[in-house]
Amino acid sequence: MVAKQVKALGKPFDFILFVTVLILLAMGIVMVLSASSPLALAESGNSYAYVSRQAIFAVIGIGCMLFISKIDYHEYSKLAKIAYICSVIGLALVPLLGSSAKGATRWIEIGGIRFQPSELAKIALIIFYANLLTKNKDNIKELSQGFIVPFLYLLPIAIILIIFQNHLSVTIIIILVVSIMMLMAGTKMRYFITLGSVGAVGGASVLFALAKFTENGAYRISRIVTFLNPWSDITGDGWQIVQSLYAIGSGGLFGVGLGESKQKYLYLPEPHNDFIFSVVAEELGFIGCAVVIILFAIFIWRGLLVAMKAPDMFGSLVAVGITSLIGLQAIMNIAVVTSSMPNTGIQLPFFSYGGTGLVILLCSVRYTTKYFEKL
Repeated sequence: MVAKQVKALGKPFDFILFVTVLILLAMGIVMVLSASSPLALAESGNSYAYVSRQAIFAVIGIGCMLFISKIDYHEYSKLAKIAYICSVIGLALVPLLGSSAKGATRWIEIGGIRFQPSELAKIALIIFYANLLTKNKDNIKELSQGFIVPFLYLLPIAIILIIFQNHLSVTIIIILVVSIMMLMAGTKMRYFITLGSVGAVGGASVLFALAKFTENGAYRISRIVTFLNPWSDITGDGWQIVQSLYAIGSGGLFGVGLGESKQKYLYLPEPHNDFIFSVVAEELGFIGCAVVIILFAIFIWRGLLVAMKAPDMFGSLVAVGITSLIGLQAIMNIAVVTSSMPNTGIQLPFFSYGGTGLVILLCSVRYTTKYFEKL
C-alpha cells in the first residue's frame, strides 16, 4: 500500500491528504480572523463577524463531507446530464434573479443564503465531463468525439459567464480543468496545440474587441495596464495590487507576527477574501507562505495519487478534475497577489472568506480524499 489509511464511517481515507485539508482549513480560519477583524469592526462593531460565520460553515462543510462519504461515487455518473443542464440553467438565471456586489452580478440569494452558481457549476461540470469522456473512451483519440464534441458543451457555459456575468476568470479555470481531464482521458495533445491554439487566439481577439469597442469587459484592458505598471495609477486601479505588494514586502522572512498586519487596516481591499494571501505573507513571512504553498503541493500530489489508484476511469477523472480545480485556483490566486498575472478575482481555496463556497469545496474534496484500493 502506498498510502496510509484510516477508516472513517466505513470508508477508507487517504490519511495524509485528509490531514492536509484539515491543516489548510484551520490555517484559513485563523487567517480570516486576523484579516477580517478590522473591516468587521468598522462595518458591524463586531471583530468576529466574518470568522464566526466562516467557522460555522466550516463545521457544516465537514459534516456534509462525512455524510457524502457514504455515497457510492458511481451514483454521480447517473446525474451527469442533469448536473450539466442545472449548471446552464443556474448560470443563466443569475442575470435575471441574481444579486450584485462590487459591480458584478454573480450571486443568487435563497432564504438569506447567498451563493455563486458558478461554484456549483465547476463541480457539476467535472462530474459531467468525467462521465462523457468515460463513455467516449473508445473514440477519445478521434478529433470529433475526443476534442470537438467535448468543447462544444463548454460554449453555452462560456457565453453566459463572459457576456452576462463578466466572469472570465471562472471561464478560464473551467476550460483549463476540462482540458486537463481530456488529456488524462487520452485526447491527443496535437489537437490542443493546433485547434486549441486557434480557438484561444480567436477567443482572446473577441474579448479584446468587446473590451475596446463596447462597454462590456472594458475593465479587463484596465486590469492588464495596471498589471504592467500598477504604480502608474497608485491611488486608482493600481491601489489594490500596490497595497498587496507592500504587505508581502513588509513580511520579510518570518513576518511581523500573527495579527500584526498593518495593510489589513482598511488599506488592502478584500484582505479576508481574494487578497488574504497578502496578509499571510505580511504576518507569517516567507516561511509562512512556503508552508501554505507546500501544503497545496501535497494536496495536488496526493490528489493525483488518488486518481491513479481509482478502480475505473470515471473515478480517476473526477479526482483529476477536483485536484486540478483546487490546484489551479491556488496557483492563480497566489500569482495575482504577487503581481505575477493580472487580477482575476479567483479566491484562495480553504482561506478566502465565503461560507457556501467553503461547504461546496469541502464536499468536493471528500471525493478526492477517498483512497481507492485496487479491485
